[in-house]
Amino acid sequence: MLVRFWGTRGSLPVAPRARAIEDKLVNALMRAQGRSFADEDEARAFINSEMRFGEGHSYGGATTCLEIEGADDSFFILDMGSGLRELGNDAFRRVAQGHSRTYNFFMSHLHWDHIMGFPFFGPAFDPGAHIVIHSGHADCEAALRRQQEEISFPVSFDWLRAKIEFKVLTPGERYTVDGIDVELMPQDHSHVSYAWKFRKNGKTFVFSTDAEHRMDDIPDKEAFEAFFDQADLVVCDTMYSLAESITLKADWGHSSNVMAVNLCHGAGAKKLVLFHHEPTSSDADIDSLFDETVRYEALNRKDRAPLEIVCSYDSLELKV
Repeated sequence: MLVRFWGTRGSLPVAPRARAIEDKLVNALMRAQGRSFADEDEARAFINSEMRFGEGHSYGGATTCLEIEGADDSFFILDMGSGLRELGNDAFRRVAQGHSRTYNFFMSHLHWDHIMGFPFFGPAFDPGAHIVIHSGHADCEAALRRQQEEISFPVSFDWLRAKIEFKVLTPGERYTVDGIDVELMPQDHSHVSYAWKFRKNGKTFVFSTDAEHRMDDIPDKEAFEAFFDQADLVVCDTMYSLAESITLKADWGHSSNVMAVNLCHGAGAKKLVLFHHEPTSSDADIDSLFDETVRYEALNRKDRAPLEIVCSYDSLELKV
């Protein structure tokens, strides 16, 4: 399986202001200190080897949308955040090259930042497309229709031309969709969110966003360690630092980098992806959160195997 990230922010899309781009350019020029580069490859090598990721790049600003490549004959898409628009445009390119026009969606939950991309999903207007939306929510169709009511959006849901069907899945049961085993689990979040587990060819990928984990909640800890057990890759809600998650933002439905590491350590997971970045966080802030997480993991590893930490960004690709 290959996991591709089309949107990694939480709550709402963000875009860098003009001054933020200026600051990056100034920082790069000062870091170069008058050096010249023979060609673009040398310049890129400088950016990638001598600058932090957030200095030379951007973590992006689209809201939650991931893709799994590896299904037998369909697209596998996790959530419908604003990143879905770009995925849809790329899907047309792949369909023109012979890819199936079946799109399997798996929904964590129905809050606006996780469904706002669907009205802009080009394949939904393709009469030859087949869209299957898997969810733990019986009201998934109602939520998608509501955001395209005339008072909110100019294009009605009924104007979509793809064949669209909704399937409500039961937590704890295992399903097979186009050659991938799928399972879901409820999480602590407003109106409930669901973590998803995908298995194929002995590999396990877990997608767990919009979930609040508390330090003293032992039943929650045990349940999620079991769900994450020996996972090769875990994408986890790390919107806040631990201090934020237990003080000002307690009961906001999100978790911290510390809790994500703790759960992955307890589960024996191999790789953790920091995800659902706070919209007010700058690229430098996310760099700092990543550094803090790496230090915390090393200090608390004890006799466990090292847990690899990756910080998600729009366009990241990871093999499972």
